[in-house]
Amino acid sequence: MNGDEEFFDAVTGFDSDNSSGEFSEANPRVTGGAGKSNGIGQAGQRPPQENGVQKHRMSLPAPMFTRSDFSVWGILRKCIGLELSKITMPIAFNEPLSFLQRITEYMEHVYLIHRAARQPQPLERMQCVAAFAVSAVASQWERTGKPFNPLLGETYELVREDLGFRFISEQVSHHPPVSAFHSEGLCQDFLFHGSIYPKLKFWGKSVEAEPRGTITLELLRHKEAYTWTNPTCCVHNVIIGKLWIEQYGTVEILNHRTGDKCVLHFKPCGLFGKELHKVEGYIQDKSKKKLFIIYGKWTECLWGIEPAAFESFRKRERRSEPPRDAPADDGSKDADRDVVDAVPEAQETVQVIPGSKLLWRVNMRPPNSAQMYNFTSFTVSLNELQVDTEKTLAPTDCRLRPDIRAMEDGNMDLASQEKERLEEKQREARRERAKEDAAWQTRWFRQGRNPHTGTPDWLYTGGYFERDFSGCPDIY
Repeated sequence: MNGDEEFFDAVTGFDSDNSSGEFSEANPRVTGGAGKSNGIGQAGQRPPQENGVQKHRMSLPAPMFTRSDFSVWGILRKCIGLELSKITMPIAFNEPLSFLQRITEYMEHVYLIHRAARQPQPLERMQCVAAFAVSAVASQWERTGKPFNPLLGETYELVREDLGFRFISEQVSHHPPVSAFHSEGLCQDFLFHGSIYPKLKFWGKSVEAEPRGTITLELLRHKEAYTWTNPTCCVHNVIIGKLWIEQYGTVEILNHRTGDKCVLHFKPCGLFGKELHKVEGYIQDKSKKKLFIIYGKWTECLWGIEPAAFESFRKRERRSEPPRDAPADDGSKDADRDVVDAVPEAQETVQVIPGSKLLWRVNMRPPNSAQMYNFTSFTVSLNELQVDTEKTLAPTDCRLRPDIRAMEDGNMDLASQEKERLEEKQREARRERAKEDAAWQTRWFRQGRNPHTGTPDWLYTGGYFERDFSGCPDIY
């Protein structure tokens, strides 16, 4: 391995305080956002057990290590416009999670999938699936550290009986780096799977993660499959200034049985930041008739309303708007943007149209989140390792990885040493395979084609939870 292959990866994450599984009717306004959270929210009380063992931890062993003494310019200045590959980054820019664990953050809002499985009508199911897709990126707000690049053969499992799912992922390829995952409902109500290989580019002041790989959700009782790809994520001011994140691009969610489609536009912030975090879209049937309008912010909440009510509200709004004068431009903002991308002032409210219903709302983060890499309560628990759990894990599980463990414990010197040792061990293993002309064999996934899109994908072969780990590689 020639250093980290992904810088400031931003793939998935979520939060929600609407865990009852019921929709809420609109209030005039909703306040609060993921970046301003200072508590764990009304539904923040965590279930008493994880994997049937004990309560979840609510904090990390050590606070976040400061990054103020480090600069990445010397490393990245020759990479403008190129894909970030084979670039070694100081460990201070990491967060104590593997990218495989970062993917697992999809599952924080699994209640939206369970809710979708209970809905009798396809339109109601698509609303839930759309909310789940948006919630998938919510935890990324202010998450500017990069996860550890998984070692080839690394795995991560999570069994949450309280949340009704189990999850397994594996790093199935090193060049290009590909992470495959598979999750299933413990009540046989869904399958959720995919393979992720984002392409990252450095653009001078920002790092852009272009999504690659299809995400598939199957609602088994309805014999429906939904597929989509995540929006593009951009981390600004990687050289100088305050780091900030935006998501942009169009996400299309297709119901392969009915032909219904949900089109979601993640808005770029724009010149004056008025569109920052906004998501707008619609659900249409196979004849392209709009059935439902969706709007909100990926950092805050998502609402939905009937198209006629939406159009009526917009017409009234346009009639009441005064003429807008073009803002004065003295050139000072452009001068500032030559140095840093100014952090837009995010409006903390979403104007809710009367008659809307709440599809999803972000959960408040724990009070100490800023000292814990801006992790959500769900994320804090992902690398927790109990003695009883350790006995049942595959030897390739992220929780056994020593560099991540050392960083979580606040021992940065040991973490850096262990990271270098693991990378050299992986390079040596690759040299040995080359000598023997032996190809790497994945353990839990195989290359194939997505059964619904026909595109290349990595498919779970089964058997992991039978816990025969005799064939696992020694990667740590």
